[in-house]
Amino acid sequence: MQNLPTTLPDWLALLESRHAETHIDMGLDRVRAVKERMQLNFRCPVITVAGTNGKGSTCAMLESILLHGGYRVGLYIKPHFLDFNERARINGEMASDAALVASFNVVEGARGEIDLTYFEFTTLAIAHLLSISTIDVAILEVGLGGRLDAVNVIEPDVSVVTSIDIDHKDYLGDTREEIGFEKAGIFRPGKPAICSDPQPPQSLIQHAQDIGADLWLIGRDFNYQGDQQQWAYGGREIRRNSLAYPALRGANQLLNASAALAALEALRMQLPVGAQETRAGLALVELPGRFQVLAGRPTTVLDVAHNPHAAATLAQNLSNMGYHRYTYAVFGIMQDKDIDAVIEHIAPNIDHWCVCRLDSPRSADPAVLAARLEAKRPPGAKDDEFSVKTFLDPAAAFADAMSRAGQDDRIVVFGSFYTVAGVMAARKSSLH
Repeated sequence: MQNLPTTLPDWLALLESRHAETHIDMGLDRVRAVKERMQLNFRCPVITVAGTNGKGSTCAMLESILLHGGYRVGLYIKPHFLDFNERARINGEMASDAALVASFNVVEGARGEIDLTYFEFTTLAIAHLLSISTIDVAILEVGLGGRLDAVNVIEPDVSVVTSIDIDHKDYLGDTREEIGFEKAGIFRPGKPAICSDPQPPQSLIQHAQDIGADLWLIGRDFNYQGDQQQWAYGGREIRRNSLAYPALRGANQLLNASAALAALEALRMQLPVGAQETRAGLALVELPGRFQVLAGRPTTVLDVAHNPHAAATLAQNLSNMGYHRYTYAVFGIMQDKDIDAVIEHIAPNIDHWCVCRLDSPRSADPAVLAARLEAKRPPGAKDDEFSVKTFLDPAAAFADAMSRAGQDDRIVVFGSFYTVAGVMAARKSSLH
């Protein structure tokens, strides 16, 4: 225990260096053992949220609605863009360095001889911080998969699975049935288990039945309908009419909002929320990097889409935006993603590609990406109509796009959290 780091950056650097030596051991025994030693328990309702896409949006809506309802809310969400502290929010505010360091010390003191990955260590630390804070509800975003994710050592009162699609094949399998089983691992016997995927895999339904979870399916137990102005939610016992569209833009946000409202319906005895608070929470929710349209010209869109399902949604959202003369893409992606399928969905919307390397050993090679994209050149297109350029990082790619884009053009930054974070950091430093 001697010479532990005293600052958050030093702690994170230590965990990064350890992480290189700790292989991912798929299993929860180590995390559970450390959790028991820490006597980590929540005295308030816990909502866990998993899914291929949409889990961050669903968590943000739950947080916003409950905060507007007057509750004290703890949120664990990831990854972060600029500061690690973004992962832990208490009452809508990021946790302080000092609070995080204190919880890191608790995990380190409890783990003894047990090796933890960076993700397992930080998950236990943030869960500890939320558990000792004065909160009325904890919302925990599940990372990779579900069944074997470190968050799954916490006992939820309600579990939500948003969408199920192919991602992380190496760990989760390469069919929706295999992945559905992994996501369903966050369900619990006798507890509400909410799924907002319109076509849930049979494996998820079967697992919920096998363990005796109280399964809520969209289209059967809850649904939504809407027109241009407003939308309505219908659940097992609660209807919510004339709701504002969520402030988060995009095609799937009513599915995510419905999942959030179903979770709140399931918890209505412990955490009742009125119609006005629900409306306000949806109208004022914020989540960076999810079809986030920045103020000013050219139009700039930040979206962390990094798998085929998310890329298809992004393409649909771009098509719904109205006329732009040219669209520039700042694009960087991890090499283990289904890159061809991502490009296939989005390519019809892009005229000029600014391809960048990411600050990760898993980054796809920009030169290789550029060759794939060059093959998408429309027949006879001149260089002012279609181009592919490569850059060393997202900031340089974004600077190039900004230098070429006119007032009537738009820039789309996508492909990875790293791509969006790199551009956010560049914009932040240019403002100071």
